[in-house]
Amino acid sequence: MQTTQDQPLTPAWQLQDAKSQFSTLVELALRGVPQHVTRRGKQAVVVLSEQDFSALQRSAADPAGKPASLIDHLLAIPKMPIHDPNDLTDINDLELQPRDVDFS
Repeated sequence: MQTTQDQPLTPAWQLQDAKSQFSTLVELALRGVPQHVTRRGKQAVVVLSEQDFSALQRSAADPAGKPASLIDHLLAIPKMPIHDPNDLTDINDLELQPRDVDFS
């Protein structure tokens, strides 16, 4: 298994490896990790669990096409653990650079 250049954190299988280790590929997909398969060095297919595929179909078939509410969107944001709310060392360690703004 290798990682793709476009998606470095996403696992990618070469087709021959996916064939020989198909049960492992399926097990990982069932755990909720989409499995990318490449053919001749190019991304070819993605193996998903039936549950993930159904969720994708439901979201694509939403006739209203309306976005989630602001509250749903905010609740979906991953939460970062904060060990001590008064400890701002992580925030102070960020290397932020202001950008130039042209007001002309």
